[in-house]
Amino acid sequence: MLKQKDLIAVSDCRKELVKIASDELGVKEKTGHNDGERVEAYLKCVNLKRGQPWCAAYVSWIFAKAGFSKPRSGWSPDLFPSSRLARSALPGNVLGIYFASYQRIAHVGLITNVDGEWITSVEGNTNVNGSREGDGVYKKLRHLKTIYRMADWIGEKEELP
Repeated sequence: MLKQKDLIAVSDCRKELVKIASDELGVKEKTGHNDGERVEAYLKCVNLKRGQPWCAAYVSWIFAKAGFSKPRSGWSPDLFPSSRLARSALPGNVLGIYFASYQRIAHVGLITNVDGEWITSVEGNTNVNGSREGDGVYKKLRHLKTIYRMADWIGEKEELP
């Protein structure tokens, strides 16, 4: 069982992740081809070059900025190992959207708020319509039933070199 000071630390981590993600709202690709200074910073965090899809890189960048050593992947399914799966939605958890055409999780975001069965998230490489291949960082409202998986990486905080 977590002690009170540990619960406060976890809560603070969640708030920090939400703030970092929210501060990026409005970031847009330079030419609409997975490029631009901020987008390339997200991609660099996971050793991907300009032009690659970047929703998972964006989430990894958020965790890196908050001082977490993991997750670090540009491949959406990598953010949902069985050891990190969460049963409940909490701010700071990662959400995964399943796309039948890919037969896998093909888009991710960071949960920022939970209101009953509705999740507010901040997602990169999306758009107003919620595409997985969008043009920027947006706030999205999703029903819990549309979320395929959630992952909790809060227990992975380590100081980065």
